[in-house]
Amino acid sequence: MRLLRLLAPLPLAALHRLGSVLGWLIYGISPTYRRHLRENLAAARYDDARLRRRAIAAAGQLVMELPALWLRPHEQVVALVKEIHGDDAVLAAQRAGKAILFLTPHMGAFEVAAQYAASRLPITVLYRRPKLGWLEPLMRAGRERANVRLVPADLGGVREVFKALERGEAVGFLPDQVPGAGEGEWSEFFGRPAYTMTLAAKLAARDNVACFLAFARRLPRGAGYSLLVQPLVSARAGESATRRLNRALEELVALCPEQYLWGYNRYKAPKGAKPVPA
Repeated sequence: MRLLRLLAPLPLAALHRLGSVLGWLIYGISPTYRRHLRENLAAARYDDARLRRRAIAAAGQLVMELPALWLRPHEQVVALVKEIHGDDAVLAAQRAGKAILFLTPHMGAFEVAAQYAASRLPITVLYRRPKLGWLEPLMRAGRERANVRLVPADLGGVREVFKALERGEAVGFLPDQVPGAGEGEWSEFFGRPAYTMTLAAKLAARDNVACFLAFARRLPRGAGYSLLVQPLVSARAGESATRRLNRALEELVALCPEQYLWGYNRYKAPKGAKPVPA
């Protein structure tokens, strides 16, 4: 915490420069991470060397911007959003009496999206407890702000998500996070079967819910963030709900592939999950 407090006041440009170095360090010392990043980029046909270098740096920037996003006052974090696109549709859905479901993948500064949303309306954020127990209090301290309520990704947390939607509030979580056994199904993601949560698709299908994808893109030289909000794409004929979700994420990633977290092990099989179908 002491180290994070020292880093938090640094200019965002300096944090991102440090993050670029960190990204390359992790890439260099972790063969597993390096393999996942290269395999995932290649499978998605984003195997351009220049894009790969940018993705390596962006992963480190994601880590190094956390002190600023978690420890600066909420109004300062919200002020880092320099432009926003698509919020008119969200406001229109609110006026129509809809609850709002924000799906924010492992892309760009996803921590910013929830904090910006909280400046407009109450939001309940579903999160998965980290494997390192000491990290959870730090994570909660950084994410729980005015109008932001954190609930764990367990049965109790899911109940709270449903209650928030019934109240007409907003809910947000990572739709490309690998769920536990029994909480997902195998669905294509960039041409490979990925164990995909069913919760996001079920919530998006509710009549009282308007579903949006949200992405906070890092602007060059630490200038801040550009927030994009767009409705979930319509389903195609014969398309499963989880494939519709993954296709929407693929289309979002295509807008800025260098800021997707390609090193995340998206294709792992959770213990106890059904085997990958032939």
